[in-house]
Amino acid sequence: MIKNKQIIIVGLQPWDIKIGSNCKSIAKTLAQQNSVLYVNSPLNRKTMLFSKQQPEVKERLEVIAAKRPAISNPQKNLWVLTPPFLAESINWIPYTPLFRMFNKWQSQRFAKAIQNAVKELDFQNFILFNDGQMFLGLHLKELLNPIVSIYYFRDNITTQPYFRKHGKAIEKDVMRESDVVVTNSTYLEDYARRYNPESYMTGQGCDLSLFNDDDKKMEIPPEFSEVPGTVVGYVGVLTQARLDIGLIQYLARQRKDWSIVLVGPEDEAFKRSSLHQMENVFFFGSKPESDLPRYIKGFDVCINPQVVNEMTRGNYPRKVDEYLAMGKPVVVTATRAMDYFTHHVYLAAGKEAYVRLIEKALKENQPEKEQARKAFARSHTWENHVKNIFEAAKLQGNNHE
Repeated sequence: MIKNKQIIIVGLQPWDIKIGSNCKSIAKTLAQQNSVLYVNSPLNRKTMLFSKQQPEVKERLEVIAAKRPAISNPQKNLWVLTPPFLAESINWIPYTPLFRMFNKWQSQRFAKAIQNAVKELDFQNFILFNDGQMFLGLHLKELLNPIVSIYYFRDNITTQPYFRKHGKAIEKDVMRESDVVVTNSTYLEDYARRYNPESYMTGQGCDLSLFNDDDKKMEIPPEFSEVPGTVVGYVGVLTQARLDIGLIQYLARQRKDWSIVLVGPEDEAFKRSSLHQMENVFFFGSKPESDLPRYIKGFDVCINPQVVNEMTRGNYPRKVDEYLAMGKPVVVTATRAMDYFTHHVYLAAGKEAYVRLIEKALKENQPEKEQARKAFARSHTWENHVKNIFEAAKLQGNNHE
């Protein structure tokens, strides 16, 4: 593990985000043996106008008004900076060259806030770690002059309308300007190498402490008493943007002796789908994260029925690690990103392959395979992920190369 460094982290997810966050997990891991400054994105005018009653927006307004310190210290070795200025909402600008002009001005304001915090905390010779902050991060290398700049490319967010507008061009420039690009999938590594030869797949970190049933004492939830036959299950958000509703319908129609169990909140497409009229499909709804391992234990086979599109093609689904950590056989949609799991999951190319491979997974399951799955998933710790990132940046231990 890298030690005794000073690291500035910028990203899209604020420190007070209510859901799990790769960036926060990396920051907490680094802070075990390094000094870390985690920088929130500045509050923008549109959010201020339309969400000013939200507690987090009120806190940022207090920082801007100097009623609250811009820097907090939530844990040892880790500081959080909330930039004390109101950012302008400029994404509406239709012409990318004009957007770049305003974005540079905004980036300079952002960098100035970071420089003030660096001075206050006495950070020197620091590393810059950028988690997808393509717009405000575009000029940070030249403005902050870090010893190494790392761009963390873990999700193809330019598929989303907000980032697609100007991000398609700008993210490529961020990659080119960075010293190193690190990714969590081979697909994203291949993409990044078009713009920066120093691009490396460094895996993914997960907290799998909940997903452990080695003592066999975990209880399956009572809902499963109403579920007959072989249970094929999925845990996660049920959204048409990422999941293939037609594939799930096909599985339910082809094998009436299987029960398809879906655990998670539904979007409107799932709510309206004919899955709700199928006798062997069961919706268990949204569950607390702490209960998810119990539901996975109730599955005979776990699936990740992704629809293959620009958003999902390079996606690293952490739920696959959670399935594997429970020792379950797993069938997933074959993508370039999923090649990483080749020896521990069944890769299905098409709906017919799903049926065949679920049958194969059931037939081949045995204790030795369960143990191998668990060992593979549990190697994906945040500590190992961080170690891989900084080895890719040629930063190891106490020495900078």
